[in-house]
Amino acid sequence: MAATGSEKQGADENAKAFYVSTPIYYVNDAPHLGHAYTTVAGDVLTRWHRQRGEKVWYLTGTDEHGQKIMRTAEANDVTPQEWCDKLVTEAWKPLWEHLNIANDDFIRTTEKRHTDRVQEFVQDLYDKGEIYKGGYEGPYCVGCEEYKLPGDLIEAEDGTKLCPIHKKPVELLKEENYFFKLSEYGDKLLALYEANPGFIQPESARNEVVNFVKQGLQDLSISRSTFDWGVKVPWDDKHVIYVWVDALLNYATAVGYGADQRKFDATFPANVHLVGKDILRFHAVIWPAMLLAQGLPVPGKVAANGWLMVGGEKMSKSNLTGIKPQDLTLHFGVDAYRWYFLRAIAFGSDGSFSWEDFSARYTSELANDYGNLASRVAAMVGKYFGGELPAATASGDAEKAVQDGLAKAVADADRAIGEELDFQSGILSIFAFVKQVNGYITEQEPWKVAKDDSEEGRARLATILYTAAESLRAVAVLLNPVMPETSQKLWDSLGAEAPLGALADQRVQDAGTWGRLPAGSTVTKGAVLFPRLEEKPTA
Repeated sequence: MAATGSEKQGADENAKAFYVSTPIYYVNDAPHLGHAYTTVAGDVLTRWHRQRGEKVWYLTGTDEHGQKIMRTAEANDVTPQEWCDKLVTEAWKPLWEHLNIANDDFIRTTEKRHTDRVQEFVQDLYDKGEIYKGGYEGPYCVGCEEYKLPGDLIEAEDGTKLCPIHKKPVELLKEENYFFKLSEYGDKLLALYEANPGFIQPESARNEVVNFVKQGLQDLSISRSTFDWGVKVPWDDKHVIYVWVDALLNYATAVGYGADQRKFDATFPANVHLVGKDILRFHAVIWPAMLLAQGLPVPGKVAANGWLMVGGEKMSKSNLTGIKPQDLTLHFGVDAYRWYFLRAIAFGSDGSFSWEDFSARYTSELANDYGNLASRVAAMVGKYFGGELPAATASGDAEKAVQDGLAKAVADADRAIGEELDFQSGILSIFAFVKQVNGYITEQEPWKVAKDDSEEGRARLATILYTAAESLRAVAVLLNPVMPETSQKLWDSLGAEAPLGALADQRVQDAGTWGRLPAGSTVTKGAVLFPRLEEKPTA
C-alpha cells in the first residue's frame, strides 16, 4: 500500500481518527472498474482529510467466506483458502498499489484476528438472548449471499425466478438456522434515521431504506448449515456464521475490537462507510442493528455510490461486463484514471463509462486546460526570468480577481469533497479556477508585455507570471488527493519543496492563502503532465 503520512503531518494522536472504509470485496474473481471506483473515492476522501492535518484511518479488504467463494474454488480445482490467497496476492493488492491507494490496513476475513473476534461478537449476542434457533425456507441468491423476498425477484421468459441484480436463477433453500432478532430493531433504526438525516446518502438511498424498514423487518438468519466454508458458530459447530454477519464485523475487528481497546476507542465507529447501492441494506439496516444490540456506537454515515454501467447493464463479473482498470491506466495513466470517474460521475448516481468520453475529457480538461497551463507558465518564467520566479510588485484588479477565485475554489472544494462527498463538484470547482487562470493569462498577454523593456513593463510581466505560478502552487495542493503523482511533478516544477516543504504536508484548507510561493523559487519546465494520447488500442 502507498504511504499514508498521518504521522508526518502532525495529526493529533489523541483525536479520534477520521475512519473511512470500502466494502470488503468478494474474491470470486479479479477486481473490475466498479471496485476501483469505490476504492479510489475512499482514497481521495482520506487523502483530503490527511491534508487537512487530521488523523485518518482508511480500511479496505476482502470477503473470503461463503458459498460463492466455495463454489468458485471448487470450479478451479483448489481449496477455498488457496483460491483466496491467489486472488488477494496476484490481483487485489497489486491493483490497489498500482492505483496509488493509501490504505492503512487490508483485512481478510480468513485472518485469525478477524475470525476469533467474529465468534466472540456472535457469542455475546447469543448470550444476551438476541439470537435463537429456527427454520427458514426461501429463495436464495448465491451471488448476493442473501435470502430474497419473493417480491424482490424478477421473472424470466420461461417463468424462472431471477435475482434482480445478477439476473441468475435463485435457489430454494430450506435450513435449520440461528436467527438474530432484527425485527425488534425497526423502531430504533427509524429513530436513528430521523435523528441523523445524513446517516444514509444520497437522499434517494435514504428514502429507499426508510421505506423498507417501515414495512417491517424479518428476523435475520445468521448461520448456514448446508456448507462449511465459513466461521464456525461457537456454540454449534454444525453451522457457520452467515457470510454477511462475518463480513460486516470487519469494520470493528480491523480496528481492534476485542483485542486492542485503545485502538478501537480511537478509531471506531467509521465516519464513512462507502458501499455500492446493491449492498446498502446490509450496511444501513443490519449493521447498525447489530451494533445497537451489542451497545456499540453506529457509524456516522453510509454513502452508497451508484453503478457503473456498460450497455445499460451494471458492470460486474457475472454479467461479463467487467473492465480491467489496467486497460485504462495503460492508455490514460493512473492519475487521469483516478480523476476521470470522480469528475465524470456524480457520486451516488449511476454512470456510464465511455472510452470516447474519457478521451475527450482527458484532452480538453487535463491536457489542454491544466497541463498546458503548467507548461507555458514554466516556459515563460524560464524564458523571461531565467527560471527564477519574480516578485509581484504591480498587482491590480485582475490579480485580485484571481486571488478571490482561488479563495472560492478552496472553500467550495473543501466543503464538497471533505464534507459532502461530492467529488464531482469539488473537482469542477478546482478546474473552474484553472480555467480562470488560463483566461487571466490570455487577457494579460505576457508575451506582449515582455516586449516592453521599461521598469513598469518588467514589473507587470513579473506580476503576471508570479500570479500564474502562485495559482499553480495552490492547484497542486488541491489536486494532490486526486492526482498525487501529477501534483508532485508540478510541485517539483515550481521549486516549491525547498521553501515550503513536502506537498503532502500542505493543508488544503490553507491553499488559498496568497503569496506562499516565495519569489526566487527555481521554476523548471519538467515533463508534460498529460501527454498526447495514442490511438485507442484495439482488442
